Amino acid sequence: MINIVKFSDLRNSLVLGVITAVFVLFIINNLKDEIPIPDFLIGSKWLMLVIIPTFVTLWIYLTFNLGTRWPISFQFGKFVAIGLSNTAIDFGILNLLMYITGIERGLLFSSFKAVSFIVSGVNSYLWNKHWAFQSPQSRDWGKQFLKFLAISGGALFINVAVASFIVNVLGPNVNVPPTLWANFGALASLIITMLWNFFGYKFIVFK
Repeated sequence: MINIVKFSDLRNSLVLGVITAVFVLFIINNLKDEIPIPDFLIGSKWLMLVIIPTFVTLWIYLTFNLGTRWPISFQFGKFVAIGLSNTAIDFGILNLLMYITGIERGLLFSSFKAVSFIVSGVNSYLWNKHWAFQSPQSRDWGKQFLKFLAISGGALFINVAVASFIVNVLGPNVNVPPTLWANFGALASLIITMLWNFFGYKFIVFK
């Protein structure tokens, strides 16, 4: 029997890919003067709107086929695709706010990080609930959402605390541009909160 990936899964992967690509453009626009991005990549950055959705769709198709043998592979594949969009939204909004204000550290940086994390968290909840974990609707949806808020609240604290510690306490190395260091702090916080969220969603929120 040949297993065929659902149209809805392909559609969702394309939508996530486009969302990811849009926010990646924000990141590139803010960092193009801080890191050596080749001119041809800057000139063809709009191709991201084609390349990233295609990549995400191929990833979903690959993990779907792996899921025919190991069902958790497809769920993990969707979780990763959602995580990619969360990351792009988080970093994209952070870089957009830094670009608009010119502020790269201090209390306002922490506020920017909180805003970017909250928006990416809403994106995460909706996609994980309805697609990755396919949590059924029930009368207990309120309790589920409260659990999500609790897990996300812990993640928000960890995320902002780690990023703020790296950026505001450790501070950038003299050879590292402040904007690049701010993104490094955000990346470090992301890795830790990703593990927190995965286990929290899997075993507490969407169990």
